[in-house]
Amino acid sequence: MHIKFHGHSCVQLTHNGSSIIIDPFLTGNGLATAGPDDIDVQYVLLTHAHSDHIGDALAIAKRSGATIIATHELATYMSWQGVAVHPMNIGGSFEFDFGTVKLTQAFHSSGLVLDDKKEILYMGMPAGFLITMGEKTFYHTGDTGLFSDLKLIGERHPIDAVLLPIGDNFTMGPDDALQAAEWIQAGVTLPSHYDTFPVIKQDAEAFVQSLEKRGLKGKVLKPGEIFEL
Repeated sequence: MHIKFHGHSCVQLTHNGSSIIIDPFLTGNGLATAGPDDIDVQYVLLTHAHSDHIGDALAIAKRSGATIIATHELATYMSWQGVAVHPMNIGGSFEFDFGTVKLTQAFHSSGLVLDDKKEILYMGMPAGFLITMGEKTFYHTGDTGLFSDLKLIGERHPIDAVLLPIGDNFTMGPDDALQAAEWIQAGVTLPSHYDTFPVIKQDAEAFVQSLEKRGLKGKVLKPGEIFEL
């Protein structure tokens, strides 16, 4: 499995000719090295409806014909915008042509903010994704705070790599993320959701050093960098 980090919480997974992208926030992300026209995938996965996660999902799906995978309410909304969708919900799993996707809970919020109308559209529960491609399992926790069932998820699913938010303010911060990493026990922990905005500025290298002191492997990926799992 090739893991390409596009900054913030966006990763692209590729295996045996299949490629998927999660939370494609590229336009408006000053750290991203790619734009929506650079992304060719068969599926777009969305953890929740905040603008820094749905980002370029529609642009990518409309240009490439990709199917959007998301929780039921968000998937339904996306279908109304004229793209193919596959709705799911927390605890459910499905076997796609590229592999298996299972949704986990995430403790966060999920609403689409319409600034021009001063409205917020509720989009159901936020989620995380357990994705198995080939013989490797990747866990995108989504935006979340610390919760003890992360330990249960790690015990029940052998996880080769996990993408954990460390930015604080909107999600768990470095200290809570360290606890989450200890509970999940992934082969490698990849920090995410930091530095994109001043309020979530963090030292990702220091976080990885703290992981290593606890006997865990971590890796800081720069936007555009590929990690081979």
